[in-house]
Amino acid sequence: MGVATARCVALRGAVGHLIDVEVDVSAGQAGVALVGRADVALREGQERVRMAVANSALEWPSSRRATILLAPADLPKAGTHFDLAIAVAVLAASEQLDPRALAATLFVGELTLAGGLRPAPGVLPMVLAAAEHGIDRVFVPEPQAAEAALVPGTSVFGVRSLGQVVAQLRGEPVPEAPPVAAASGAALLTWRGQQRLEEADLADLTGMEDEKFALEVAAAGGHPLLLSGAKGAGKTSLAERIPTILPDLTAEESLELTAIHSLAGVLDPGQGLLVRPPFAAPHHDASKASLIGGGTGMVRPGAISQAHAGVLFLDEFALFRADVIDALRQPLECGDITVARQEESVTLPARAILVLAANPCPCGDYVPGRGRDGCSCPERVRRDYRRKVAGPVADRIDITRHVLAPTPADPDPFRAPETSAVVRARVAAARDRQRARFAGRAWRLNSQIPGPRLRDDFPVVAAARRRVDRLLYDGRLTARGAVRVLRLAWTVADLRTAAQASAPGAGEDPTAPPREDDVEVALRLRCGDPLTLPPAGHRPGAAR
Repeated sequence: MGVATARCVALRGAVGHLIDVEVDVSAGQAGVALVGRADVALREGQERVRMAVANSALEWPSSRRATILLAPADLPKAGTHFDLAIAVAVLAASEQLDPRALAATLFVGELTLAGGLRPAPGVLPMVLAAAEHGIDRVFVPEPQAAEAALVPGTSVFGVRSLGQVVAQLRGEPVPEAPPVAAASGAALLTWRGQQRLEEADLADLTGMEDEKFALEVAAAGGHPLLLSGAKGAGKTSLAERIPTILPDLTAEESLELTAIHSLAGVLDPGQGLLVRPPFAAPHHDASKASLIGGGTGMVRPGAISQAHAGVLFLDEFALFRADVIDALRQPLECGDITVARQEESVTLPARAILVLAANPCPCGDYVPGRGRDGCSCPERVRRDYRRKVAGPVADRIDITRHVLAPTPADPDPFRAPETSAVVRARVAAARDRQRARFAGRAWRLNSQIPGPRLRDDFPVVAAARRRVDRLLYDGRLTARGAVRVLRLAWTVADLRTAAQASAPGAGEDPTAPPREDDVEVALRLRCGDPLTLPPAGHRPGAAR
């Protein structure tokens, strides 16, 4: 009898910390002592591990004292995924396995009483953390082998039971075992009618050219968007089509998003890396923890992190609770969200395109500029309702559009609506210009440029800057609003160049500053003023 060490990973948000599971089996009062700041689920694992070992035709050292240390001891540990590491460490310490066989190996999985292995959330960030410490061999539940294999240079063993793990470590033939059930959380990927959203297309919507251009700008630069209008005007239909005009995720975004979904327990084990931008649309009664992250025990990513690099749509925004609305300030400003507790602080990425939709009044029938129509709300009620979408959060929204329901005179019979594929090509070209412009910097899109860097490194032409400054000094723009107008101007300029890709100016320098007419379009987008657009395929560099 002696000491043995197996390795597992403790997660704090999406960051993994390598844990040494040290077990000492020696003479003394029979029993098990688990030390190292384990949570309730982990402490209950002692009984799961003991029964799993006994039911796998292996011997639990019941006549001796087993001391299990989770080191470093000052770091809180949570979750049931430590079961497998504890089991193999106990077997090695009781001389049923060679302790040397556990070297440079990660063990992840929850044990059943019969010795089977169940999936655990967060396998991808765990394997990433282990790889950073030189661990190149991992044992995971069979359904999560493909997920773990996403980390290059790692040898992955997908196993069904503790008996199979022991056989692999001993170099013996691997016994048969019943299949492992996939994690139940994978079913959450079908939220909000996912199949219906995949079939949506911008060409489904006739007219609404101003709104479609606003969607294109928001998608190209990652800008937050507010859609305001009476019920039935088409706000939800517009928002649901934004993912269809977004290009595929970059390799870095794909790995980030897959790790977040793995941590949240909503990753389909057989799907591999996520390549398409996600779409999340929580109900207006959602709690703050479900939106920004939290929960009991281990911090789980909320909807805004699960929609990272995609779209977070908050329909009926005025009906969300005040604490939920206020919680959006940090991700809108910084692109991440920090969940702080007494013993831990977790920061998660949250660079989703935020799309808000709101009616102008509680009944939803009021149409600004067209009279009361069927609205029965008193003016005071409408004013109080609109106040909910104003204030600090509204100042962080780059684009505002007042959506009016299409009329029979809106569509042009001689012009077919653009498809999502056509718009997506322009958005991808605009994002390529941004990547070239920001090469070697910490940000990816125009909406992420810090204000000082925007002023010093990426100025607009002098006349446009004077126009923005004049509105700022007149009080029509806040300092934050002025920065967001300039960010928008860069995106409008990128789209203008992308739309004219076949023209002589196709090779325009991606660092060339926006023109004065680009800034004018950005001001109209920011303030909600209407745009008059030229024919499709020749998007504006100026409002006409």
